[in-house]
Amino acid sequence: MDSHLNKHIAVAGKKQPADLVIKHAKIVNVFTKTIMEGDVAVCDGRIVGIAEYEGTTIYDAKGQYLVPGLIDGHVHIESSLLAPKEFAKISLLHGVTTVVTDPHEIGNVAGNLGLEFMLADAKETPMNIFIMLPSCVPVTPFETSGAVLDAKALAPFLEYPEVLGLAEVMNYQAVASNEQTIIDKLQLMHQKNKKIDGHAAGINGDDLNVYLTAGIRTDHEATTAQEAEERLALGMYLMVREGTVAKDLQALLPAITPDNSRRCLFVTDDKLIDDLVAEGSIDHIVRQAILAGMDPLQAIQMASLNAAECFGLQHLGAVAPGYQADFFLTDDLNKLPINTVFHQGETVVADGQLAPDLTEIKNQPAIDALPKMAVAPFDPNSLTLALDSTTAHVIEIIPNSLLTNDLLEQVQVDNGSFTPSVADDQLKIAVIERHHATGNIGLGIVKGFQLKRGALATTVAHDSHNIVVVGTNDEDMCYAAEQLIKKGGGMIVVDQQTELACLPLPIGGLMSLESYETVNQQLLNLTDQAHQLGASEAFDPFLTLSFLTLSVIPELKITDMGLFSFSKFALIPVCDQKD
Repeated sequence: MDSHLNKHIAVAGKKQPADLVIKHAKIVNVFTKTIMEGDVAVCDGRIVGIAEYEGTTIYDAKGQYLVPGLIDGHVHIESSLLAPKEFAKISLLHGVTTVVTDPHEIGNVAGNLGLEFMLADAKETPMNIFIMLPSCVPVTPFETSGAVLDAKALAPFLEYPEVLGLAEVMNYQAVASNEQTIIDKLQLMHQKNKKIDGHAAGINGDDLNVYLTAGIRTDHEATTAQEAEERLALGMYLMVREGTVAKDLQALLPAITPDNSRRCLFVTDDKLIDDLVAEGSIDHIVRQAILAGMDPLQAIQMASLNAAECFGLQHLGAVAPGYQADFFLTDDLNKLPINTVFHQGETVVADGQLAPDLTEIKNQPAIDALPKMAVAPFDPNSLTLALDSTTAHVIEIIPNSLLTNDLLEQVQVDNGSFTPSVADDQLKIAVIERHHATGNIGLGIVKGFQLKRGALATTVAHDSHNIVVVGTNDEDMCYAAEQLIKKGGGMIVVDQQTELACLPLPIGGLMSLESYETVNQQLLNLTDQAHQLGASEAFDPFLTLSFLTLSVIPELKITDMGLFSFSKFALIPVCDQKD
């Protein structure tokens, strides 16, 4: 409790009027999963009582439900393509008043300078933005990142009150083999009594014991009910993820019961701005869970109190005395329309619209300190993929999944080099290193995009965020990469060496300087142009492209160092042997 304790006690005891009193509301009690009645008294941004109160300002809820502000337990703000100030605006419109973010993306690009930027920009937002420090920068030795964040580099950030601990520990092999770099980070968190998030993709059964023993208590990578049950049985918090690519809610719901649901929470992980605008954030997951048969009060409990308790946020997650006055009003607990949102007792959304003072907040972050792109010279010949066999490993996209398949297929080889085949949907993919001008270019073959001509490229390429480009010909691929370098990063659609659409991302090649409305329109146009080149409409082409470089997710991925096999945890040649 803060220095206002005496005043708060006096207001709670009705000896002084409250700053704000919400009357005529149906209060969602996430402790008992019941509906309460009574006035909600707020003082200095805190709830001090639920009873009959008088206050300086009276707000008539007119019979609407008063719901705790929603909490996203694991999100990469950068994946929205927005800086924190703009991300806050779209989040608040959807009743999300708190997020726990992992600035892993900007950390891999800009190291401690990236973390400092995120902390500074987040402080200017009218929502609670907590940070889990990136655990794996770089993630593996099989790609080139922009920075290195070891335990010594992370330690000073633990002094920030908004820093809660260590974000998703993705390199399971490093933990299991007691690699000193990750052990140092884990021990630092234990010494400071901080939280540690997991990333147990493909980790099942006895292997989970390693994570729990290391002090890791959460996981958002469960994709089946069995995996969910295993994690819950061992005492982990189950983060139920529903983002733009990874959609695990329906698969995990059978594992969630009234008996174990208090160990479950909702997360978006990675969600693009177009989906945030069209669907929402955590509110969308709550709606989907309710639609699938979950009790609305249980779903809301998972989206508020459970998430707060998971991270030790004792002042958040409920409408109750002593809790921060973060809540929203809705007239339907099933459809959950977000009408009015309060943050620390102040109205930030009214009648579904941002408060006027919020719309005036301009997204002008200080980005001068962030590193610029550094790419070694290249040309179309640099993208030549020499093959000594017509049988090659091909990355097969699984629509709307982070997972990929490793296919062995016959491919077209002319004069000893791979030639993309539109008919067979075998396109070339390249990853061009952009941080240290090493000249690294990883080359491979991908199936599933269905492009008929042109190329797509992006500097959002998990986890090290080099330039990744897919295309039907080397000239367009080269041109697309060159244009992104000139713009300081972004996403682009190219055909016949002509730019058809572009979304510039000058903040580390990851985030825009524009408003969320502008970024949304740019992304919609970008996707539309990609579809006109034949790109599959079964999944988001750019978000899928950005995850084909994510080497810590099965099975076949690509980095600036080449083709990577998750099962072998090693770089492999595109062709295993000569014909």
